[in-house]
Amino acid sequence: MPAAVVTGVSTGIGEAIAADLTRRGWRVFGTVRRVEDRERLKLALGENFTGLIADVTDIDSLGLAATMVADALGHEPLAGLVCNAGVSLPGPLLHQPLDELDQQWNVNVRGLVATVQAFAGLLGASERFTGKPGRIVTMSSVSGELVWPFVGGYAASKHAVEAVSHALRRELMPFGVDVVIIGPGPVATPIWEKSSAAIDRSRYQATFYGPIIEKFEKEVLARANDALPAEAVADVVFHALTTAKPKTRYPLTRSSLTNWTLPRLLPDRVLDRLAAKRLGLNRRK
Repeated sequence: MPAAVVTGVSTGIGEAIAADLTRRGWRVFGTVRRVEDRERLKLALGENFTGLIADVTDIDSLGLAATMVADALGHEPLAGLVCNAGVSLPGPLLHQPLDELDQQWNVNVRGLVATVQAFAGLLGASERFTGKPGRIVTMSSVSGELVWPFVGGYAASKHAVEAVSHALRRELMPFGVDVVIIGPGPVATPIWEKSSAAIDRSRYQATFYGPIIEKFEKEVLARANDALPAEAVADVVFHALTTAKPKTRYPLTRSSLTNWTLPRLLPDRVLDRLAAKRLGLNRRK
C-alpha cells in the first residue's frame, strides 16, 4: 500500500486529496492543527487515514510528525509528499499590515521548505536510501504566474513556491525524487469566503481603495461561484504522484484559454487596463 503525507487536510483541497487517495487504497498521513479535525477525518476517511497534529510554521511539530510517520512505516518509504497547506490574506499593498505578508510567506513558502526538510529523507533524499524514491507535489496557483490587484502578497508567495519547487526538483535529481507543481485557478473551497472575510474594510476605509475593496470582495465571491470542485484538483494530484513521466507543472482552471493561456500571452499593459476596468482602478483626474 503506497503512503503519502498531505499537509493542510482539515478543509478544502487538502481534505479532497486525502479522501481521494484513501479511496484509491493509499495510506494517508494528513496534517491538521486541531484534534477535533483529526478525529472527524478519521471517522470520515477510515483506517487508511492517520491525522498528524502539526503546523507547517512549527518546525518542532513537523519533526515529531515525521518521526511518527517513520515509525508507522517501518522500513517502507513514502511514495508521496503533497505540500498543500496555504493561506491567502488579500489587501492593497500600499496599506496592508506587514505581518499579513509575513504570515503568507511563513505558511506558503517557509512552511513548504520546512515540510520538505522534515519528510524528504522518507521519500529517498538520503545517501543511505535504497528503495524506490517518492515524489513531491507542491500546491501553487494561477497566481504563481499571473498577478491581480489586492492579492500581491499571496501571489508573491506563490511565485516563490514556483521558484522553490523548480530549485528542489533540480537539487533532488541525484536522489531520484521528483517535484511536480499544481497550479489551480479558483477552486470551490472555504478559502474564498476566508479571503473575503480576511479583509478588514475599516482598515482601508479612509484610503483611496476603500470603495474599491467592496468591488474586489464581490469579484472574489463571484469567481467562487464558477470555481472548480476540489475533487478535480485531487484527481490531478493523484496523476502527478503516479504517472510514469509527469509534467513539471499542471495548470488547472475553467476556461483555460481565457483564464490562463491568453492572459499569459497578452502584454502587461493590456492586463493593467483589464484590471483597472474590472475594479475601477482608473487613474484619478
